[in-house]
Formats: sequence, structure tokens, C-alpha cells
Amino acid sequence: MTQLVVGPLLRHVGPDTAAIWLETDQPCDVRILDATASTFTVHGHHYALVQIEGLAPGSDTEYTVALDGETVWPEPGSPPSRIRIPAPGDERRIAFGSCRVAPGVEKVHGPDVLGAFARRLADGHEWPDLLLMVGDQVYADETGPEMREFIEARRDTGEAPGMEIADYEEYTRLYRLAWSDDAMVRWLLSTVPCLMIFDDHDIRDDWNTSETWLRDIRARPWWHDRITGGLGAYWIYQHLGNMSAAERAGDPVYRRVLETDGDAGRVVDEFAERADEQADGTRWSYAHDYGRTRLVVVDSRCGRVLRDGRRSMLDDAELAWVQEQCRGDVDHLIVATSLPFLLPAAIHHLESFDEAIAGGAWGQRLARLGEKIRQGADLEHWAAFEASFRALADTLLEVARREDGPRSITLLSGDVHYSYLARVAGTTTPISQVVCSPMRNHLPLKYRLLQRAAYGRLTDGPARALARLARVPRAPMTWRLSHGPWFDNAVATLVVHGATASVRWEAVDPGRALRELDHASLSKVL
Repeated sequence: MTQLVVGPLLRHVGPDTAAIWLETDQPCDVRILDATASTFTVHGHHYALVQIEGLAPGSDTEYTVALDGETVWPEPGSPPSRIRIPAPGDERRIAFGSCRVAPGVEKVHGPDVLGAFARRLADGHEWPDLLLMVGDQVYADETGPEMREFIEARRDTGEAPGMEIADYEEYTRLYRLAWSDDAMVRWLLSTVPCLMIFDDHDIRDDWNTSETWLRDIRARPWWHDRITGGLGAYWIYQHLGNMSAAERAGDPVYRRVLETDGDAGRVVDEFAERADEQADGTRWSYAHDYGRTRLVVVDSRCGRVLRDGRRSMLDDAELAWVQEQCRGDVDHLIVATSLPFLLPAAIHHLESFDEAIAGGAWGQRLARLGEKIRQGADLEHWAAFEASFRALADTLLEVARREDGPRSITLLSGDVHYSYLARVAGTTTPISQVVCSPMRNHLPLKYRLLQRAAYGRLTDGPARALARLARVPRAPMTWRLSHGPWFDNAVATLVVHGATASVRWEAVDPGRALRELDHASLSKVL
């Protein structure tokens, strides 16, 4: 009998459609409700993405999964999986977070907030319309005990990359562990629509920090299989479900995979190689509208341009696409990017300063020092791509200053392993940076102390002065942190209702219960 390996995961849900992704242990036909799809094969693994049409707005539909006619989901004891289609005009609730390190590390990193969130939903708590996971869904460079056991059984870990992930096959096991380690998390992913975007640990810590970093890593003999396997697995396990049905239908790689007679591993590998070698021409960013709310999810990792001395977070075409999405006529604009767009001001200015120094503002000798500091201190956020930061900031300010602009502009991010809210000053439409991180990862005490120091106004002036001395232009916007920081394993929920928007952060305590950290309004007062 054919078995489920991973999933089912409920992915993009439209006004009357839903996509469900899964992996099976052999080729088969998959039936969910009235929809059927055949599996496709990549490197010996079998996947299906079932597109369900004709769902009614406001409906709440239970579903089962049948493989070759045999029902395999839900499992005994699991709550029923369901597809909920919001009614027009209803409020929208987006739960989000990032940085969920490998299972089996609770003694170090604390309890998993996603598991606590799932158990509370099963008890009938308020249901989110979307779970947005903004980076580090898997950790390819920090493997847990079960993953290390798998690696040791298949290769010599005395050779590089050691206990890190080496190739596509190991990535498949990594995703399996991440999404099946907790039965309630597996159920949650089957019944709450989930969208995703990668960050560095999905591939490797500080992925695409700089041109120097990229040149050095590409010289390592094991890197080709790692990056090809990582991007190919990301496309299969994460990106396919981010797209709408129309986008998937128009995707040339997906068409080639479905049309391949046999194993499509080479098709996916070739695509992954192109995506790594040429940032331009591949777009991982995506956007979806939910009524009068627009969600724009921006790739701040793979789309970087790092060649011939050029340094930008996005290539020209992708930046123009993001700017176009931000300028749409909507009531609420949500821009999600794994890396915080607005850091504590002192850290922002120090990253801008270091980028200028590494770029030669104070000569080549100090440029080498700047590059060493950049890689050692992880100075590679939007602030360290100053031209890209300025381009997106100018667009957001343009939209925020329109008389007919949105009611709110909210930036959602993760990455930094603490949570906070920052507000931009002097705009008609409020611009807010909401950070929620981690879901399961512990920030050591020394880094907590450093981050708290960066919040003080006393540190802003010296950092800003250093940036000016390195001839960094004045930032186009000013902002202050108004809530946080919190260093708990946490999940946040953004609520959009009519003209209003608000956010609530919740942390998981040692007893695996959720407690509110704080809440805040994000929209302008009418």
C-alpha cells in the first residue's frame, strides 16, 4: 500500500481554490475531494500538488487524502483536516514567524511555539487565514540528532561538509523531519494555508553575504551539490506551493517536470544551477491579494546581485516588480522579507558603515578588514545593501505619503532571533516593521545583551556619525523601536479588519502554553 512520506500541506488558497502538496513513497494517483493528480518524480522521490477548484467563499470543508484509492489521511487520532475559504469582507488573520531549528534540541532552544500554536487551534481557538513562515524553515548547517544519524549512515562525515547537508537526498530527509516531528504540527500544516520564503540557513549561514563570500564558497568541491540540492529542494518543498494555480500553470520548469517521462531530477538540477549562477531571470518573490489587502513576499537571499563589484539585494527587474506591487491600490500593504528591513538604528548605521568600508571608502587595507568584520558579525541585512534599502524605502515613502494611500504599510520579518516593533516617523500612512523570531531557536545571553544595548538612543549617534564619516548618505526615513525586544520562542498574528490593522505577539512557556507578550495597532486613526 502506498504511504504518505511528508504532508499533506495546505498551501496557497485563493478566493475559491486550494492547493495541497504531499510526498509519497511510490508513484500513485492522489485524490482529494473531487480533484485527482498523478505524482511526479524527482531524484527518486514522488510528489503531487493537487489543485482543488470550485470552493465556495465562506466554506469550511473537511478533506481526506486517498492514494490509489486507499485513504491514508487523516491518521488515527488526528483532528480532521479542512480547507477554509474566507467570506468576502471578513477580517484576515496572518500568523507568522521564522527560525525553527531541528527537532530534538528542546533542552537548548526551548519548546516549539508552532506545536503549542497547533494544539491551541485544535482546541477551537481563533483560526488564522494564513501561516507565513519567513525564513529558516530548515537548518542545513545545524543538523539535529536524527539527521546526523541519517548522514553518518550514508557517507564519511570526516570529509566536508561533515554533518551539514550535502545534497538533494539529505535535504529530503531534513524536510521530512522538520514537518513530521510533531503530529500536531503536521496536522496544522495540513489545515492552515501556509506560504514560505527562505533565509540563509535553508542553504547555509550567511548565504550570499558578499561577492567575496560567494567566490570562496564556490571554490569548495562540495558546494555544487549542496546549492543545487538546496535550491532544487526549496523549489519542490516550499516554492511550488507559494504560487497560485495560474502561476504554476505558466511556470516553464513545472511544465517540464510534469511532461518528463520518468525522473525529472535533471530538469530541477539545471534550474537550480541557473538560479544560483544568475540572479536575474529567476524570481522567488511573489504576491497575493486577499480582498483589499496585498501581501508581497520578497526574496532577500537568492536574488542578490554580487558580481563585478555590483552589490544589490535584488536585480533590476525584480526590484521593479516589487516596487510595482507596492504601488497597487489597496487598503493594507504587507511586505514580508526574511531579513528585517528596519533594524535597531544603531545596528542599521553600523551595517551601512561596514558596507562602505568593505567597498573601499577608506582604502583597500581597511576594505579587507571591513569584509572580515562583515562575515564575522553577520552584517548582511538590508542596511548592508544601502542602495537597495534606499530604493525600497523611497517606494514605501512615496506610497505612504499619498492622500489616497493605504491605511497601513507593514513589513513582516524574522531572522534575528528576537521580536520587536519599529515605527517610521512623518508619514500619512503608518509604516511599521514587525519582527517575530524565533519559533524554536535560542539566542545566547551575550547576543541578547548586545541587542539590548543597540536599542538605546545613546548608541544611535556614534553609529550614525561613523556612517557619515564613510560617506554613507543620510537614510531616507527615520524610525524608532516602540515595542520589545523579546527573546522568547514566539509567533505573531497580524489582524486586518476593514480600515484597521493590529498585531499580537505570543510566546511559548516551558509548559508549552502560549501567553501574550504584547499587542499594537498598525493603522492610522480615522
